[in-house]
Order: sequence, then structure tokens, then C-alpha cells
Amino acid sequence: MQNQPFTIALSGKGGTGKTTISSLLIRSFIDLGETPVLAVDADPNANLHEALGVPVHETLGSMREEAFTRHIPPGMNRHDYVRFRFRQALVEASGFDLVAMGRPEGSGCYCFANDLLSECMLQLEREYRFIVIDAEAGMEHISRGTLGKPDMLLIVSDPGARGLRTISRIREIATQLGLEPDRIHIIFNRFKSGTAPVDFGKDTPIAVIPDDPQVEAADLAATPVSQIPADSPARVAVLDLAHKIRRIATEHN
Repeated sequence: MQNQPFTIALSGKGGTGKTTISSLLIRSFIDLGETPVLAVDADPNANLHEALGVPVHETLGSMREEAFTRHIPPGMNRHDYVRFRFRQALVEASGFDLVAMGRPEGSGCYCFANDLLSECMLQLEREYRFIVIDAEAGMEHISRGTLGKPDMLLIVSDPGARGLRTISRIREIATQLGLEPDRIHIIFNRFKSGTAPVDFGKDTPIAVIPDDPQVEAADLAATPVSQIPADSPARVAVLDLAHKIRRIATEHN
């Protein structure tokens, strides 16, 4: 019997580099042979597909809206139609698949569509060893239950004061949602020599990702950051993180 997938959600203040870390983590799992990986872009302001170098033509947000407005083909109920469109919205790439959540357009209750989305996600999960979710700081999708409760929450912060203060807020939200403290970990990104004098708790970071000129160069060149050289400092550090997560996932199962 196949093990359940191990789900990792990454959250943090905007601009701390969680999309970069998400894409490098996905790339690292691929390098470790843990394929396919399911990448979920759950932050409407993020660009995980660009970091991974794949196009996204539609989001699940627009699909959910469409399920309430578009004429359903004969012989297909709305439930089956959403499943069908969900598969169409999935981007298949080498070593990973990607789905972009987006937001529902318009107004009204989306409980029915969210329930269908949860069901579709569960169907997909059975095909993957790891699921990497680039989540928004407010963890809206997790709090709604759309993506379920992750096996691991990685809070990404740069060394700045605002990013560090956000750690406590996200940790509080996560624990209120029932996530056990030992499933919540901190990542310091763009680390040079130290952090701002802000109390973010006594947690030891699970990873410290150094400031890497290769990441900045990829941004400036508008090239996928996940494709920076394998020996670049950030990619080496995230590969080490992937090894740690794989060990934790093995113990989890």
C-alpha cells in the first residue's frame, strides 16, 4: 500500500523569499529522485510557476467561478465537471506537476466549490511522495481546510525585523488551527551574518539559507530561480533541507 504524501507548506511575510525556497525545494526533491512532486501555488501574489519555469494558463480560482456560471456539458454534473476541469488546470512538467490556486472571482458562497477542490486534491495526492505548498502569510487556504493540515509548516523569514515578527504571528495562527508545535519550523533566508534584535521564540532554524548572488542574478535575468547552478550556496543549503525533510517524512510514515 502506498504511503500518504508528505505535505510541506511554506509561509512568511511577503518578500522573504518563500517562493524561491519553494521552487528550490521542489528541485531538490527531484534531484533526490522523489518524483513526481506536486507543487501548489496557494499565494495569489506569488509566481511559483515562473520560479519553476513553467506556464500557467488558468488558476483554480477561475475554475471555481466557472463551475457556477458556465453551462455544464450534457451528461456531466457539476461535480464531475469540476473534477474534469481540475485535471485540465494541472500543469505537468519534468519531475513535478503544478496547480495554481488563485482566488475565486466575483462574490458569493464557495463552500460547494471548496469541498470539490478538497476532494480533487485528495485524489491527486495519492500520486505524489511530496507536496510543496507556497502558501500566503495568512494561511487562508489552510484555515479554510481547502488544503488540509500540512505535515510540516516552514516559516520563511529574512533577517529583518518585520520578517522575524511575522514568525510569531504565523506560528500562533498555525497552532490555533491545530498544527502541533513540532511540525512548525523556521527557515532563515538571505542570511549574511545575523538577525535583527527581535524575539521570535527559542526555535532553532531547520535551515539557514545564505544570501546568494545567483538568486539575485536569476531574478534580474528573469530566468527560473530553480535552475540556478547546483553548486550555488542557496541550492546546496536547500538540498540539505530536502534531505532533512525526507528523513522526517520517513519517520512520519
